[in-house]
Amino acid sequence: MSAVRHLYVHLPFCAHRCGYCDFVTVVGRHSQHRAYVDALLAELALEGEVLADRLDTVFLGGGTPTFTQPDELARLLAALPAAEELSVEANPETVTPELARLLRAGRVSRVSLGAQSFQPHLLEVLERKAQPDDVRQAVYLLRDAGFDNISLDLLYGIPGQSAADLESDLADALALEPEHLSCYELEAKPGTRFTRTHGDELARQADAMEGYFETVVDTLTYAGYRWYETANFCLDPERVGGRDLRSRHNLAYWRGSDYLGVGIGAVSTVSGVRSRNLPGLGAYMRALAAGPAPRREIEILDEQTRACERLMLGLRLDVPLPLGDVQAALEPGALERLASKGLVELAANGAGDELRLTRRGRFLGGAVTAELVALASA
Repeated sequence: MSAVRHLYVHLPFCAHRCGYCDFVTVVGRHSQHRAYVDALLAELALEGEVLADRLDTVFLGGGTPTFTQPDELARLLAALPAAEELSVEANPETVTPELARLLRAGRVSRVSLGAQSFQPHLLEVLERKAQPDDVRQAVYLLRDAGFDNISLDLLYGIPGQSAADLESDLADALALEPEHLSCYELEAKPGTRFTRTHGDELARQADAMEGYFETVVDTLTYAGYRWYETANFCLDPERVGGRDLRSRHNLAYWRGSDYLGVGIGAVSTVSGVRSRNLPGLGAYMRALAAGPAPRREIEILDEQTRACERLMLGLRLDVPLPLGDVQAALEPGALERLASKGLVELAANGAGDELRLTRRGRFLGGAVTAELVALASA
């Protein structure tokens, strides 16, 4: 078994649960932050033997990792293994001069800010606390602390959003000159408070998604960003002295690499076995305080499943996917038909044939890969 080089750490605490959020989160609970960090470190001690001596990436996600009590966040960062890329998610309103310095001292190299929008009326719909000036202030504070790798998250398809709103959001984001942008289509889960409140408007927004997507891609690529993954963009290396500013941690997921996840709801995939910690906070902390691993759901990944996932995730990228990695999930006739429609490209190199989506295919994205997988599974 090869050593795992990627670690995900889940910090679930938030000041407020937004209506559209479906992540594993816990509101408040300041008195439990210390015990939770104790549990994280205990789980890492139990499972860490699968990790390499030095990691490629560590990612702290949430929740709002920067909502965690500062002393506990600092303690956690100090205890984490060294990594080439250490990323932390942050909500803009949590970023203070002290927090920026704490992250810097904790070896954090990349911060992902959840801006979501720069339009106050849309932030109200999303139930976001941070206002546009909070986002700008957070970026300035991080720059002052020495961060040169900042990512901004934006959403589109928000109830009440217009094409002009989206264009304004992109302009405001670009004015801050982030190294990276993640632009996601808003996905509200059926049956949630958010869909009950905004169902009709969400249906209307669905009709506009294709146009929004094209606006995002055209605007950001024209501004000098590489569209390296369906929803992700980074400054072109030629503009930043050759630096590769893609999210190395997320690239590991999209490339099908093994990773270890710790914390409530965290997922691990190691040597063909996927495990997911159950989401209960109390049960998680009690289990690790007593010694054994927390309760988990276990899934054995067969060759077909792994090939299908490799296909669906790998085709999100702008680089070719080796056919040998996904052969078990492909039906050759489907490739030929999709190539004839200008949706996929096949090419040969010295190591074998490769596959990728064309620009048109990337805009259709999931529909193309779903057809490949559906035909292969039929």
